[in-house]
Amino acid sequence: MSETHLDLDTLSRRWLDKAAGELPPLEKQALGHAARRRPVSRDINRAYDDKASLGERLADRVAAFGGSWTFIGLFGVFLAIWTGLNLSLGRGAFDPYPFIFLNLMLSMVAALQAPVIMMSQNRQAAKDRLDAANDYQVNLKAEIEIMALHDKLEMIRNEQLQSIIERQNEQLELMRRMLDERTAR
Repeated sequence: MSETHLDLDTLSRRWLDKAAGELPPLEKQALGHAARRRPVSRDINRAYDDKASLGERLADRVAAFGGSWTFIGLFGVFLAIWTGLNLSLGRGAFDPYPFIFLNLMLSMVAALQAPVIMMSQNRQAAKDRLDAANDYQVNLKAEIEIMALHDKLEMIRNEQLQSIIERQNEQLELMRRMLDERTAR
């Protein structure tokens, strides 16, 4: 067994009331970082975005644009132009009232846009889960560090108390000797 493993097991039992082997991976990793005095926090967004495929990045951009006021405004203008143009052309309209071709186009846009938005939402949910796991690790490591500080403060206080007791015992011994010398005279 390595020294680090022994330290992890000791620390795990002291602060988490479990053996290191019984800890879930996130807790074991946070404890290891605390024992080695290493940071555990990381930029989840950068790590996750660096691994994103072209399709995932495209889905994010489409979802961001499709859920914006710019899209709603542009789409409203497009619909107004489409209906206005077809109503003004009368019998020569390329999509006369009740705008069946427009309905087909809107259905196709919705059929394509919905899965793309869902892909982006699924990706965001996965990123949120990673972010939550990272937050948990950071919080757990902070708790472990606080417990370690409490242990150190307790040790320092005990050392100071021991030092005070030793000095008082020395002073008492000195007083006894002085009293013994006086009574011996």
